[in-house]
Amino acid sequence: MKRRHFVGLSLLFVASCSTTVNQSNRTSSNLAVSEPETIEFAVTDVQGAEDLQQNYQTFRTVLGEVLEKRIELFPVDNYIEAAVALQSGQLKLALTGPSEYVIMRARTNAVPIIAITRPDYNSLILVRANSEIKSAAQLKGKTIAMWAIGATGGHLGAIKILLDAGLNPQSDFKISMLGKKGLQALKKDQVDALAIGVNRYKDLLKIDGLSTKDFRIIATGQPLPNDLFVASSNLPNTLAEEIRDRLVENQDQLIEAILVGKDNDKYQGAKLVPANDSDYNMIREVYKAIGQGNVF
Repeated sequence: MKRRHFVGLSLLFVASCSTTVNQSNRTSSNLAVSEPETIEFAVTDVQGAEDLQQNYQTFRTVLGEVLEKRIELFPVDNYIEAAVALQSGQLKLALTGPSEYVIMRARTNAVPIIAITRPDYNSLILVRANSEIKSAAQLKGKTIAMWAIGATGGHLGAIKILLDAGLNPQSDFKISMLGKKGLQALKKDQVDALAIGVNRYKDLLKIDGLSTKDFRIIATGQPLPNDLFVASSNLPNTLAEEIRDRLVENQDQLIEAILVGKDNDKYQGAKLVPANDSDYNMIREVYKAIGQGNVF
C-alpha cells in the first residue's frame, strides 16, 4: 500500500502547517480581519497553472461576477500545498475532495463553505466475468488493484466496502496501486479484482476499448461524501457566510461554468448542498482502519 510514502506525506504536511497554525491563531486573536479585495482560488486535484486555466477559467470569471470580487486562479501541486496556503492566508478559497478535506480540516483551520454533489459517486469492486469470486468477502488473500493512495473512490471508498465485508485492510489482502492501468491488469489476470470509482470505470472502458461484458461487479459502495469548497480561516466570518449565500443563490450559473472545463464531467447534474462535517466520518474511519489515524 506504499504506506511509508503516505505517512511521509502526512508528516510533511504536519510540519508545514505547524508554524502557520500557531502564527494564524496568534494573529487572529489580536487583530481585526479585513475583507480582501482579491479571492485566490485553487482546485486541489488539478496540478499546474495550464490545467487549472483550461478547466476553471470560465468558472473563475463567473465566480468573480457572483462574488463581486477579483478572482485569481492559484495553482497547486497537491492538497498539502493548498492547505498550507489556506492557513497562511495566501489562498482564500479551494475546491477539494472528501479525503483531502478531512486531513485539511484536522490539520488547519480551513472552513467548509458549501459541498458540491457528484452523481454516481460510488466505489465499485470488479472481477473478471469468468472469475469464481462472487463477493467482497471472498477477496481475502487476493490482490486488488486500486487507483491511488488517498483517492476517495479508488481507494478509501473501496476499503470501506471491504471493511464492511469483514476484511482487515492491513492483513487480509494485497493492494496494487495501478491507476489507469488497473482495468487492463484485471483483464490480463494480473490481479484478482479492481476497486474503482463509477465514473473512472466508465472512462477506462472507453479508453481501453473494453466492454462491461468482460467484467462483473461484485460490490457497490454507498454514495461517497461530496466534494466541497473550503475557505481560509483568515477570511472574516461575515465574508465566508456571504460567499456561501451567493454560491447557493447562483448555483445553476456556477455549475454550468464548471462544466465548461474539459475534465469536469463528474459534476454533470451536480448541486450545491450544505457541508456537514459529520458526512465525512466514513473517510476518517477508513484512514484509521489502514493505520493512518495519526493524520488526525
